[in-house]
Amino acid sequence: MFYEVGIIKMKKHILERYSLTEDNKIIIDIAASKVENLYNNLDKHAPFRKKELDQELVDYLIDSTREIGGKDFVIQFRFAEQAETNLTSRVQTSIHNYFQYLVALEFRELARMTRSSFILLTIGVVILFLSVLLNEKNAGHETVIANVFAEGLNVAAWVSLWNAIANFLIDWAPRHRQIKMYQRISKAPILFEEPSTDHGWP
Repeated sequence: MFYEVGIIKMKKHILERYSLTEDNKIIIDIAASKVENLYNNLDKHAPFRKKELDQELVDYLIDSTREIGGKDFVIQFRFAEQAETNLTSRVQTSIHNYFQYLVALEFRELARMTRSSFILLTIGVVILFLSVLLNEKNAGHETVIANVFAEGLNVAAWVSLWNAIANFLIDWAPRHRQIKMYQRISKAPILFEEPSTDHGWP
C-alpha cells in the first residue's frame, strides 16, 4: 500500500515539471536557436525533406513520452529565430514520418520474431514426437546410449518449445508498448511559440 502511494506521489512530482495547455494536456517543450538544430548535423547540406532528425531530439521525445505515461500531450517548439512557415510544416512532417518509420521497424521485428517462434515451435514439436517414438521403440530393451540419446532429444525439444513461448511472453509486450508510444508521438499535436531568447535545447 505504501509502495503504491509512493509511486503515485513520484509520478505526480514528475508531471509537475511539465506545463499544461488550456485543455490540460502536457506540454513537451523543446527550445532551439533555429529549425536546423532539430536535424542531424551530418545532413546540413541536404534539403530538409531528406534530413534525419537529431538523435538527441528523438531520445528526448521518447524519454518524455515514456515519463508522462498515458497522459495526453502536445509537442511545443520555441525558436530563438523566426522560422518560415514551410520550415515549421517540415518539422511536423519530419516528426510524423520518422516515428511512423520506427513503428514500421517494430512491426518488421515483430514479424521476424513471430516467424522465429513458429520455426522453434515446429522444431520442438517434431523433436518431442521423435523422442516419444524412440522411447516407445526402446521400451523393455533400453541401452545406455539409447537412453542418453532419447533424453537429449527430450531436452532439446523442451528448450526449443520454451524459446518459442518466451519470445511472446517476454519480447512481444515491450515491443507492442514501443509501437503504441511511437504512434502517439507521430500523431501528437505540434505547436510553435513565438521566438524566444531562452535556449533550453541546443
